[in-house]
Amino acid sequence: MQAAVYHGRQDVRVQEWPDPPAPAAREIQLEILRASICGTDVDEFVSGPHLIPLTAPHPASGHTGPLVLGHEMVGRVVAVGAEVTGFAAGDVVVPGSGVSCGSCRWCRAGQTNLCATYYTVGLHVDGGLAERVNVPARISRSVGACPPDVAIMAQPLAVALHAVRGTAAEEGARVVVIGLGGIGALAVAACAARGIDTIGVDVSAARLDVAARSGAGVLIDASRQDAAAEILRITGGAGADVVIETSGVPQGLATAMNAVSRGGHIRLVGLHRDPSPLNLTRLVLEEIRISTSKVHICDQDLPEALDLLADHPEIATTAVDEVIALADIVPGGLRRMAEGAAAGKVVVAP
Repeated sequence: MQAAVYHGRQDVRVQEWPDPPAPAAREIQLEILRASICGTDVDEFVSGPHLIPLTAPHPASGHTGPLVLGHEMVGRVVAVGAEVTGFAAGDVVVPGSGVSCGSCRWCRAGQTNLCATYYTVGLHVDGGLAERVNVPARISRSVGACPPDVAIMAQPLAVALHAVRGTAAEEGARVVVIGLGGIGALAVAACAARGIDTIGVDVSAARLDVAARSGAGVLIDASRQDAAAEILRITGGAGADVVIETSGVPQGLATAMNAVSRGGHIRLVGLHRDPSPLNLTRLVLEEIRISTSKVHICDQDLPEALDLLADHPEIATTAVDEVIALADIVPGGLRRMAEGAAAGKVVVAP
């Protein structure tokens, strides 16, 4: 089969790759209908490997060496393992991205995204930027009435929902989303679905436009304005109750620190590779909380994402920038996203 295989920094090849074997007892095999490129894939392409176990076995998955990218996908079931119930050939499903054991203390507490042996499809084992892939049945959900072009946003929307839920923000809260790429724009949509108005911050006019169509009430172009100063002005000097930082760049965190209110909450979603100094004195004296958000909890966030997309398919159509062929994944997907030229999610149709 054809697959997008990660071989190292700046080295992703669309090539012949072995078909997945028959699914194990608790797996299903999917024929991929749609996959999409995540910012994490771009990060691995540009400056990795960070998460991909290219030279040493991953402690949970055991994989080492080149692998097929892709942890956001929709597929049609073509085979099921001997112990799988609830799925049959022909079903269209979306898998969650993370595989958890189900028995460690974090899994028993419902924090499956913190599992002691957690690993991610498409980063630690072969993923969905290919013609076929095997995934655990227990992390997969039927798409219901959602067509594939809508359901492809279920996994990234689940990530956004998990991030927003962790802020405990309610209607009337002053919420800022910094970084309006795929997850940021979906976080805006997740807030809008809860009746929460947001201020969106980015340096890209195209991404600001996507955020506006996703429900952001106020937009700040950080390439032209001092974003923190503008947030303080809009909030009458008080600052934002909640700042969701998805950009992963030092300036985004600096803006969050300068724009959050006393007693406010900074929620970190983007992965920060560069050193990010914090004003710890201010955090203590003003009881500012910092929390982090890692992917999603499959049983909670993925069904909610599918329900939300069923009711509001425009969330997906707004979030998607372009649909490309698998052969175009490097120039039309990874490089274009790395250069900031994509206004939203890039979807691949194998």
